[in-house]
Amino acid sequence: MTAGHASIAAPSVHAAGGELLIVQLGKTYQFDDKSLQVLADINLQVQAGEFISIVGPSGCGKSTLLRLIVGLDTDYAGGISLDGKRLTGTGLDRGMVFQDHRLLPWKTVEENIALALNSSAHSTERRQAIVAEYIGLVKLQGFERAYPRQLSGGMAQRAAIARALVNHPKVLLLDEPLGALDALTRLHLQKEMQRIWMQHRSTVLMVTHDVEEAVYLADRVVVMDASPGRIKRIVSVNLNHPRERGSPELRRIEDDILADLMNP
Repeated sequence: MTAGHASIAAPSVHAAGGELLIVQLGKTYQFDDKSLQVLADINLQVQAGEFISIVGPSGCGKSTLLRLIVGLDTDYAGGISLDGKRLTGTGLDRGMVFQDHRLLPWKTVEENIALALNSSAHSTERRQAIVAEYIGLVKLQGFERAYPRQLSGGMAQRAAIARALVNHPKVLLLDEPLGALDALTRLHLQKEMQRIWMQHRSTVLMVTHDVEEAVYLADRVVVMDASPGRIKRIVSVNLNHPRERGSPELRRIEDDILADLMNP
């Protein structure tokens, strides 16, 4: 079950739908006539608007799982469906943010975000309004015409999140989005991500190596095993958002997951 959200005010931006169903998912790579099974028997149902964190040892297929969901790789066994429709490739109903912000260095913040709207039927005026709305969502007002080199790492990642959200995706996939940041910036961005998610309410799946981060943000934490990657257990975090660091219940869940990871 997902955690309750009774303390959350109604979001000003909302992506309708977003129920994700993964059934008996498997992925195998071929290397010089040899097979390497990366994922095996992955079964997961994610409710619309739920925040899922995925943790596990290196090589357990966490990032591969996100690539399959977003449609960057379509060669797999099993099924992935979104709101009852099987996914067969990339689409605007899914957005992705990587560890590297991947902003185009020759374009400004607003131009980078606007790129995601190139396939939309919106008028120029409407696109400008949407971009301004999402710049406000990630609190980058005043930096609309700044280039990536003029931004801090945290600001660049906020711009990347805005770009991923600007099409109102049903599902947002985050692959170690804060992994390259210094400790203090990372803590600040975790709080900002919680705020953005509470406002936007896309379904979120986030891969992270930081167990504290995973528990702080997620409704449920998926703990994976390696060789091949499997779901070992799913841990519910039944605490309302926004959350406070240092909560005894958060610490208890973190310690439980860490013990599991350190003693496979």
